[in-house]
Amino acid sequence: MSARILVVDDTPLNVKLLAAKLARDYYIVSTAENGVEALKKVAAEKPDIILLDVMMPEMDGFETCEKLKADPATAHIPVIMITALSDVADRVKGLAAGADDFLGKPINDVALMARIRSLLRLKVLMDEWRLRETSAQQVAPFPQPHGGEADIGEGRILIVDDAPSDIEAIRDTLKAIAPHVAHVPSVAEAETALAADDYDVVFASIDLREEDGLMICPRLRSSAAGRHVPILLLANQGETERVAKGLDLGANDYLMRPFDAQELFARARTQLRHKRNYDMMRDGFEKNIKMALVDPLTDAFNRRYLDAHLPRFLQHAAEQRKSLSVQMLDIDHFKKVNDTHGHAAGDAVLREVARRIVSAIRPSDFFVRMGGEEFAVIMPETQLPNAEKIAERLRHSIAATPVPLPDGGELPVTISIGIADTRPDLESAPNRVFERADAALYRAKQDGRNRVITDKSA
Repeated sequence: MSARILVVDDTPLNVKLLAAKLARDYYIVSTAENGVEALKKVAAEKPDIILLDVMMPEMDGFETCEKLKADPATAHIPVIMITALSDVADRVKGLAAGADDFLGKPINDVALMARIRSLLRLKVLMDEWRLRETSAQQVAPFPQPHGGEADIGEGRILIVDDAPSDIEAIRDTLKAIAPHVAHVPSVAEAETALAADDYDVVFASIDLREEDGLMICPRLRSSAAGRHVPILLLANQGETERVAKGLDLGANDYLMRPFDAQELFARARTQLRHKRNYDMMRDGFEKNIKMALVDPLTDAFNRRYLDAHLPRFLQHAAEQRKSLSVQMLDIDHFKKVNDTHGHAAGDAVLREVARRIVSAIRPSDFFVRMGGEEFAVIMPETQLPNAEKIAERLRHSIAATPVPLPDGGELPVTISIGIADTRPDLESAPNRVFERADAALYRAKQDGRNRVITDKSA
């Protein structure tokens, strides 16, 4: 995939060589000579990935990375730090500053390009969730905690390895952030473990004795349970090309043996942070969608959801030439409940009536709060006699038992119900079924309330 990449380095020759390599793979490259210029270019150009040198004048790579990750507008842009520094402490410092990877000079082209492709896939995924979240917030704003960054908390780790020394090293190193660590010796058992339980990061050896460990990538990425779980590969020195293949197959990061405890911890923490941010965006999107489509007081669907899905119900009924019945329900004298007992009591009545409606209808029926104290139940493939039986059972269950109030008292409540159906022999019925059900509800209230009236008209 194409992408815009910002190269930040104060050595012109390094910039020229790296830009040429990237251009050969059709990436769009821009450059900056130092951290200050890089921050300006990031704000103006919004690159997809930043390749950041460490040793620079004015502002070094560590400080630049920290500023990028501290700004919500740029925190999601992947950063690969590139430097001649070979000390593990420097790699750990870069990862702690928020870098997504830390590569040493001279640059291994295979590893670099694979890493870029891997991070681009992650960014595309996160960008899609951000777009969904933004769209959902336009109709039901749901505040995100922590300024858009999720807390890491305690992680759950799955190790796919048949070397006891690897397992113990990972378990001991990560006990502060991942007290729950499980391990399995094969790819098939990893799939089973992920299907049965939730894990935040998978550490997977590519050097399993009985099978090709790289199979972990396609197998997990093709399963629902493992599709979005970060995979951190464990490899031996000299296996750069196999690691690069793993990154292309869907792995997120890698570690070379022998493991440095600080680097292992830092890379695990980075992947855990990615997983938490992904989960937070997905959960935020789902909550926004629920707030947009579900009434928060009664948990019934709202009119917006009904308007979106009703045409599908009506079309199915017409195509199958089967009846679809609609019940319109209204709580009798509800205004008096609010006026006499207060709005808290009114809310309690609405919640309890909604609960009893859900208990009385079938799983295939569609429950909607139309507004105020009025509800509707859409009943696919249901003829009027069956809809009447369900309505009478519901009316009786509500009238028979008073509703508990917040102050400890009880309040008798009744409902009126109007019913209509879409009959295959009535061409105009699909467009009028709600109007006829509402007219039947009006007659039920006019006739004394606490009753079911069925529309029989053509």
